[in-house]
Amino acid sequence: MRPLELQENLKKFTCVEECPVRNVIARFSGKWQMLVLCVLAENEATRFNAIGKAIPDISPKVLTDTLKNLERDNLISRSVYAEIPPRVEYSLTELGRSLMPVIGNIISWAIENFEKVTNCNK
Repeated sequence: MRPLELQENLKKFTCVEECPVRNVIARFSGKWQMLVLCVLAENEATRFNAIGKAIPDISPKVLTDTLKNLERDNLISRSVYAEIPPRVEYSLTELGRSLMPVIGNIISWAIENFEKVTNCNK
């Protein structure tokens, strides 16, 4: 890579307001976001408790916060049904569905390289 290209490439990461990694990818690449998106991708509409059962080591508070953030970022939608008791379901938005092939590639890479990555510190 030429020095000018390298400089231009680094600008993408150093300009905080315009950095795609900081401002887009970070919204779904945390500890829980991808797992929640995967659970929702496997089901049309999923209730809070079902998501919690699918990811047993996530606390209810963290799950609530994660769902709120994913909804804020337009990756999932929340539907409330006027029933007694009220029923709330979460599902992927069109934007969220468009992200799943990318996450699928990351999952495939993780499965293929799990041992290489996890054994490097042993």
